[in-house]
Amino acid sequence: MDALNVRRGRLPAVLMTLVLSSACTAGAVDSAGRPTVRVALGVDASYAPFYLAEEQGLFEKAGVNVELVKTEGGPAATEAVTAGTAQIAANADSTALSLMVGSPGLRALGVFQSSDRYLKVVLRDGIKSPKQIKTMASIAGLGLYATHSYLRHNGIDPKSVKILQSSPPEIPGLLEQGSIDAYVLFEPWAARGDAAGGHIAGRIGDFGVKYVQWLIADQKWLKGNEEVAGKIFKVVAEADKLVTDDPDAAAKASNQQVKLPVADTKKVLPEITFAARGIDDADVTESRKIVDFLLAQKLIKKSPDLDTALLKGWYEQHGK
Repeated sequence: MDALNVRRGRLPAVLMTLVLSSACTAGAVDSAGRPTVRVALGVDASYAPFYLAEEQGLFEKAGVNVELVKTEGGPAATEAVTAGTAQIAANADSTALSLMVGSPGLRALGVFQSSDRYLKVVLRDGIKSPKQIKTMASIAGLGLYATHSYLRHNGIDPKSVKILQSSPPEIPGLLEQGSIDAYVLFEPWAARGDAAGGHIAGRIGDFGVKYVQWLIADQKWLKGNEEVAGKIFKVVAEADKLVTDDPDAAAKASNQQVKLPVADTKKVLPEITFAARGIDDADVTESRKIVDFLLAQKLIKKSPDLDTALLKGWYEQHGK
């Protein structure tokens, strides 16, 4: 994808306005002299800590002026950092790693949530066995990694299945039209597929996949703004705890920020582990597995320098 490919023709107008307007305030400070930091993220329940922090004014209390730049998900959040229209992104490991080759300045600061339950397999009604699948849809990064893992787990060569690259909002409609037989995706798109001529047939943990979400920044910006980035991570860590302790408030904040239905959000929040931590050896090992997959699929030409891109110890020094 090209940098900041947020599929302009498909993103709701209000969200695109946020993306475009945010690009006009690079390096700005607000009237109180606080630095303005744009944080790019997707629009689903996994980003509830950011929505809750924004609604409760936690960033403001920490002395930073944060603008949430909502994208459709997938690579778009990290691509916004690469393009310079955001300073920090929230993205899954599989997705970010695929972008770190072309953008070697990207740095993963730490983990703010993880799950092996939030992404689900959705099969079209009438598809009773994975062996019947002929066509699937997928998003880049984590979605494609999970899709291949699901097929291989069921003894199916991914090359034997046509895999269409699409965007989350479009995929349930493709299932309803009968254009695809299955997909693996996060909420609310899994539930929408379930309501549109499909049924949920499993979760990614069933076939050994788990993702973590990182906070990501570019080294050029990070070099002079580690204190600011640390303050933002501290707020996210606090909000993680609040989401876990008060899912009602998190669901309401998600509704206020991005119009996610309160009841649906409350239902899926327990599927996610909201906890901030530093990057550890297990993250590096899992990242190497993901990179091997990307190389095998010829989605990247070489491995990113994981020792440089994954900042072990950064969270412990700046974010706790």
